[in-house]
Amino acid sequence: MVLDRYRGIGNKILNPVAKKMAGVNPNLLSVFALLFAFLGGYAFYLTRFNSSLLLIASLFIFINAFLDALDGTVAKISGKISKRGDFLDHVLDRYADVFILGGIMFSPYCSNIIGFLAILGVLLASYLGTQAQAVGAGRIYSGVLGRADRLVILITLPLIQYLLIAQGIILIWKFTFVEWVMLYFAVAGQITVIQRFFGAWKILKKEK
Repeated sequence: MVLDRYRGIGNKILNPVAKKMAGVNPNLLSVFALLFAFLGGYAFYLTRFNSSLLLIASLFIFINAFLDALDGTVAKISGKISKRGDFLDHVLDRYADVFILGGIMFSPYCSNIIGFLAILGVLLASYLGTQAQAVGAGRIYSGVLGRADRLVILITLPLIQYLLIAQGIILIWKFTFVEWVMLYFAVAGQITVIQRFFGAWKILKKEK
């Protein structure tokens, strides 16, 4: 979770915007974030017809990430933090993960099996974090595959793939660049599952 070190910088960017949007329902921002996640995944899928849509996919995923970060900041500044809002945000985030990664999986740059393994790794890592909270161990964000890091990778991924295509580079050691990144998600996701499992297990053991 490298980007957690720069959370302060992110807040300096988000806070002024959030203050201007204090009257907006943060749940509405969460819904719009989901919409752009869907559009990002769909743009990735459509790259089979035009590789330039990789640039559009990157833009949509960036907007998704920005709105996803903004909704919580708006809720905090406007005093609208609620359990229902947090619950909705987590549910929509999982759909967003599936939309984006699913679009990549069905794009011409990724095999279905690699895409499936990436989705499995990401969803299980997220599940362990929230399940720990459900059993009283608190929300666990630790692990090598944090959501913020993942979104930054997903924003830059289509840009790099587009540049590689422009240079005539299709495969890197038998896989596309997209497939290498998805393989990373698959492996790092499972490592994060293990890290979060033992983190929660240790906390629950102390409570006994």
